[in-house]
Amino acid sequence: MMKKRIKCAIYTRKSTEEGLEQDFNSLDAQREACEAYIKSQMHEGWILLDKQYNDGGYSGGTMERPAFKELLKDIENDEVDIVVVYKVDRLTRSLMDFSKIIDVFDRHETSFVSITQQFNTTTSMGRLTLNILLSFAQFEREVTGERIRDKISASKKKGIWMGGKVPLGYLKEDKKLIIHKKDSLKVQMLFEKYLELKSVPKLMQYLKENEIKTKTDKYFSKGQLYHLLANKIYIGKINHKDKVYDGEHEAIIANEIFERVQKLLYENKVDKTCGVKSSSNSLLAGLIYDDLDNKMTPSHSNNHGRRYRYYVSTALKNYKETGSVSKIPAGEIEKFVVETTK
Repeated sequence: MMKKRIKCAIYTRKSTEEGLEQDFNSLDAQREACEAYIKSQMHEGWILLDKQYNDGGYSGGTMERPAFKELLKDIENDEVDIVVVYKVDRLTRSLMDFSKIIDVFDRHETSFVSITQQFNTTTSMGRLTLNILLSFAQFEREVTGERIRDKISASKKKGIWMGGKVPLGYLKEDKKLIIHKKDSLKVQMLFEKYLELKSVPKLMQYLKENEIKTKTDKYFSKGQLYHLLANKIYIGKINHKDKVYDGEHEAIIANEIFERVQKLLYENKVDKTCGVKSSSNSLLAGLIYDDLDNKMTPSHSNNHGRRYRYYVSTALKNYKETGSVSKIPAGEIEKFVVETTK
């Protein structure tokens, strides 16, 4: 009596595209080993499907992989009896995703075999062993992540720069920040010019008019300037979350200048929030009264093309007795409220 034909699909995966251009790459090696295993099971009726499922350059931490999605689709169409992989983590690195995958396999009576780990999900022992393996794999990744985070935290506490985009004014040498003479002068000019112009948009316009550009020969954006002016790295500090530590690198900006810049940045931010430089709705509308309990409502006047906002007592508008303050500039009171409630 002929054995029932068992349709086998091989799934291969590699996290990066590195080396995939070679004549015989990692995906080929995985497939060759799986093909040999299937041949060894031919007496059980195993046959290899012609269709290939190869994901090169895709992480096992997600199910969003084209070949893998195609495999699941074919399983749901009952075209696959057994999925064969080189190792379990080729299929997935996530215990949660693995549970979802096995649910799909179970619904369509599809088995799963890892040829190097001797796992077969048709048996309860195989399934238990597989769950334990994936649990430890996930635990190992989480521990590794914690170690990396701890190392970054410890390094920053020592003032070590942990890489990333090198700030304007510095060079990277032996993984350390070294002052770049010419660019550091540009950084100093940016801080001094901001204190002079008292406005980031004006500073941006000044730089454009004078053809002063970034390291990549582009005009400074507003966001770049805000980030640069607030970057504590220029006073020799290293940030980590909400903490600030003394850095190994030299400062470019004096503390006194940096603090003046931060104060001006904050004041401009408060002014903008309060609408001093904006025509947005009044911040305290319906919330303030004079000392005789008369509501003070938003009002404005225009003079030489400029708009001035106020809060005016309703008593004044209705020709009634007003309190000691009947009219107050909106920007002043809004700024006061924002600063005292911050």
